Amino acid sequence: MVAAQPHGPAAAVTRRAADRVRAGHLWVYRSDVDSLVPGVGTAEIPGGALVTVMDSRGIPLGSGLYSAASQIAVRMVSAQVALTRGGYLEQVRERVVAALALRDEVAPESMENDACRLIFSEADDLPGIVADRYNELVIVQLLTQGTAQDDVRAVLTEVVRERINPATILERPDPKIRELEELAAPSPGPLYSSGDSPQLTTVFTINGLRFHYDAGSGQKTGAFLDQRLNYAAAARYGRGSALDICTYQGGFAIHLAQRCQQVTGVDASRGALEVADRNLELNPELSARVHWIEADAFELLREFEARRERYDTIVLDPPAFAKSKRAAEGAMRGYKELNLRAMKMLRPGGTLVTCSCSHHVPLDEFTEVVAAAASDAGRRVQMLEVRGAAPDHPAVLTLPETSYLKCLICRVG
Repeated sequence: MVAAQPHGPAAAVTRRAADRVRAGHLWVYRSDVDSLVPGVGTAEIPGGALVTVMDSRGIPLGSGLYSAASQIAVRMVSAQVALTRGGYLEQVRERVVAALALRDEVAPESMENDACRLIFSEADDLPGIVADRYNELVIVQLLTQGTAQDDVRAVLTEVVRERINPATILERPDPKIRELEELAAPSPGPLYSSGDSPQLTTVFTINGLRFHYDAGSGQKTGAFLDQRLNYAAAARYGRGSALDICTYQGGFAIHLAQRCQQVTGVDASRGALEVADRNLELNPELSARVHWIEADAFELLREFEARRERYDTIVLDPPAFAKSKRAAEGAMRGYKELNLRAMKMLRPGGTLVTCSCSHHVPLDEFTEVVAAAASDAGRRVQMLEVRGAAPDHPAVLTLPETSYLKCLICRVG
């Protein structure tokens, strides 16, 4: 029996994709789209349109946002068939309210924290929408053709204003994703400002420490809030002399300065290190000697190992080595080299905090490569903690890509 064709635009997908959607996965890759069915009176499906997703027999699986450019052709947004734009916007409103309510539970406001992720895309059932709070600023990213639209901006701004009451709501596109999704540039002005001039800089607090935020600089939305609780965990184990590789703006290094006597932060970006130094100045109560080195992580570790440099605590927090599945093998070699050299440089009983933020490298494979490094280094390594992103970055069990951050805290004998 073949199901009737829907009246609106639709995408017929392979059995493999249909099985994934039925199991709760939210992405349909372009390679899994068998055919596209334009709506009545149209020649093709425009990017950003809502489409009904069907299996090969024509049985509908739900509705999703279509992209005419991305390798993720459809992002599922509802089990409802033939969802209208108005219906989708009402779901956006309800889901933003739910996402903000969740943050009230898992990242409550206090003097310890006034920064967190408010909306985490698919993890909050809002594919293509990300929002972060830095004190009185809210930074938004609309990452797909279906969400980088004025109607979504209006709903999002309205709910965030009602629930958060920030000084400024600013959209900050991701340049690479904007190019891949072929998105138009958003309006240069803020989505909302409580004053005549939008506030674009602030100081935010996490774990009782203060950090600068500038909406016009930095990576992603400007800081790595997913590591918030891992920063604090590293500080609990930190002691003696510490080395923070890929420190960026000093997140781990400044936290380690609470417990360690000497901290060295390393990054290839001079601009990031300049912000790190300003962040250090914001926390004059820290008594550790902290200094920064502008260098390539691999080259510096080779040099330090050759010089027989020794540390009590080492943090490895590199950028995502594997941007695609194809790059995963090379990423594993990179992770192994970093961890091998770090283990050789740790004094007996030292602490290694090692991280991976690539969802193409799952936890078991990352753990295996760290174990291989331990074997090659001839060190006995005890796993003390296996950590992930802070709970304001929730993971969806049926979407492994949301479990992207791995943080292992180890004792190296």
